[in-house]
Amino acid sequence: MACTLASGPDAGPAIGPQHCITKVELSVCGSNLLDRDVASKSDPFCVLFHDVDGNWVELARTETAVNNLNPVFGVKFQVDYHFEEVQKLKFAMFDEDKCSTQLYEHDFLGEFTCTLGVIVSNKKLHRPLILPNGKPAGKGAITITAQELSDNRIITLTMCGRKLDKKDFFGKSDPYLEFHKQGDDGKWMMVHRTEVIKNTLDPVWKPFTVPLISLCNGDVDRNIKVCIYIVCLYLVLYALCSQVEFECINPKKQKKKSYKNSGVIIVKTFQLACISVLHCESSNGNPREPSSLHYINPMGSNEYLSAIWAVGQIIQDYDTDKNFPALGFGAQLPPDWKVSHEFAINFNPTNPFCSGVEGIVQAYSNCLPHIRFYGPTNFAPIINHVARFATQALQQDTAAQYFTLLIITDGVISDMDETRHAVVQAAKLPMSIIIIGVGNADFTAMEFLDGDSSALRSYTGEEAVRDIVQFVPFRDFRNAPKETLAKSVLAELPQQVTQYFKQKNLSSHCMLPKPAVYRSPLTNSMDKVHVFFFFVQKCF
Repeated sequence: MACTLASGPDAGPAIGPQHCITKVELSVCGSNLLDRDVASKSDPFCVLFHDVDGNWVELARTETAVNNLNPVFGVKFQVDYHFEEVQKLKFAMFDEDKCSTQLYEHDFLGEFTCTLGVIVSNKKLHRPLILPNGKPAGKGAITITAQELSDNRIITLTMCGRKLDKKDFFGKSDPYLEFHKQGDDGKWMMVHRTEVIKNTLDPVWKPFTVPLISLCNGDVDRNIKVCIYIVCLYLVLYALCSQVEFECINPKKQKKKSYKNSGVIIVKTFQLACISVLHCESSNGNPREPSSLHYINPMGSNEYLSAIWAVGQIIQDYDTDKNFPALGFGAQLPPDWKVSHEFAINFNPTNPFCSGVEGIVQAYSNCLPHIRFYGPTNFAPIINHVARFATQALQQDTAAQYFTLLIITDGVISDMDETRHAVVQAAKLPMSIIIIGVGNADFTAMEFLDGDSSALRSYTGEEAVRDIVQFVPFRDFRNAPKETLAKSVLAELPQQVTQYFKQKNLSSHCMLPKPAVYRSPLTNSMDKVHVFFFFVQKCF
């Protein structure tokens, strides 16, 4: 959880009301639900509501579990947890009767109301469902599990099957995969379910993306379970490299002499990505208005785009493949305008990659008219995010890896103490931070982080072992050639790189950083991880 202090003229120099915000993923399952269907069982789905000024407003829905009184829903709810606020939630179960989005068209199965704080504090909550008259909904109950999403890494998989067992009497099979992780209590919890492929023994499922922390708590050595029918594979994540095949062994059939397997599951593609993000803040105004920093003028530019082009065109030459995953957080998205803190700015969640700086610029320009802006400004989480990957480079004895974080900001920062501490710790790692300030804001905080006049110290008193932050205000270069801005921004970078490697007694002959790839624990080959984490902070 990131705790930030309020800033502004009324906040005072050192104290202010604390605002603790984190993103939480809620998993839901039901048990012993009411059976509202005559010829079969109920087809339940769960709807999450939150309280807004005394009114219940829908946040999201799960999928429908067909003919099932004990559903385990694959769709998860992601919500922002504000420690200092009372956040009332209501989980309502319905039996789907018609192909309609209107809830009154479906049978009500019961509901449970509580605060998000109760769920987070319990981590796992099991409660009975209640009918509108206050009586129990039979023996129906709901179980809600909370998982803090503190890791920005995501994994994308494409999987298929070959020669699976035939399960249907008149047809073939309707296969799907379920992914489970093991909880601290030893029990397995489903974290993802693929779509069902009808009438085939050779399914090819659509690519899907899952937060790494949801799949294995961010631990690539942690066991996961992949199930199809009654066959389960127990694997560690790093075993899921591309083009790997796993035999499906049915324990009931294994005793037969002629039995070989129940088919094969194939991992067609495997990709672990570190997410670059756009922070979509409301304080910079409507991008359609000329007063907004994000207003794109008739020439097709603004200060953000100018900064991206000036620096990006130079530094992208040091990337391995020039494909940048670019995500946004802190915006309300159409059509229901729910707040999202993790969305692809190209609106393609299965492939958030942008090709080169041109791709980032195009995606940024295209997404502006389609979103509403929201959220606080915290630097520490993204610095710590990049630092986790830079830490892995410490295990190598060559000067081959260096990480550069680019932040474009309007100068307002909400978590100064945490950011100072993060920078001091990052100074021990092979990484640098470039900050470009846009607009006419007070950049005193950015200049303080730069540390040119005096060594930066953490709130604990620890001094940075080297200066890794370079700050440049864009307003000083508004009328200058873009090459001038790039030179100023990158001026200290070569020295920072060579200084780090000299401190570690590693030889380095580069004038600019070498490609910032890292050797992942998932594979023995070099991963396609990007040379710099392109982070546009408080961009909207």
